[in-house]
Amino acid sequence: MNPIHRWSLRSLLGVELNPVSHREKLLSMVGGMVSIWVLIWLTQGILHLPGAVALIASMGASAVLLFAVPHGQLSQPWPVIAGHGFSALIGVSCQKWIPDSWVAAALAVALSIWVMHQLKCIHPPGGATALTAVLGGRAIHEQGFGFVLHPVLINAVLMVAIAVLFNAAFGWRRYPAALGTRRLPETGGAATHEEIVTALRSLDTFVDVSEQDLALLNRLLGELHRKAASSPSQPDSRS
Repeated sequence: MNPIHRWSLRSLLGVELNPVSHREKLLSMVGGMVSIWVLIWLTQGILHLPGAVALIASMGASAVLLFAVPHGQLSQPWPVIAGHGFSALIGVSCQKWIPDSWVAAALAVALSIWVMHQLKCIHPPGGATALTAVLGGRAIHEQGFGFVLHPVLINAVLMVAIAVLFNAAFGWRRYPAALGTRRLPETGGAATHEEIVTALRSLDTFVDVSEQDLALLNRLLGELHRKAASSPSQPDSRS
């Protein structure tokens, strides 16, 4: 049986291969802590936004993506800013125009997913932002569409700026992914942009890896295969 099709408890639970160093895990933790602390300091201490509307909880989820998966497609600036912004706009609209809060909440999340797909800005915390606009309580509802600008867009832009500055100190995890310095010389056999797009379309599901990292992985695998093919075969110990 093909190993790809073998089922195990590990595969069913979605426990993926994660060969990340302890250094990288520590940086993810520190980055998440610094980002939230700075965001609270900027929104409440500098911008003087009231505590009830200064920071939305979904920024905690954004921090996980930006600092634990800085090169993931879901973590890039456009998905972060647009994903939160459009989801907030949809959430406020549903809250205002749909009387039943349960229906409004469900529709806000559903429409946010659809719009993020259409505009290529899928950012999972955006769903939480849409839900907050509907179920966040009186302080949120009183802001109306002002909620989209502050705290949502202000939070999102500041979070992206913090991620750029924090990750700039580490060449292998610079953010956005396009600024990353992990590059290999172009070699024969590397997948083209069109080939990557064709392969992704054949999967017909969202893959949270940037095109740059996909191309890099392809070249690394090609290098490994070439080295394995060129290495002398081991002598047969039975001879």
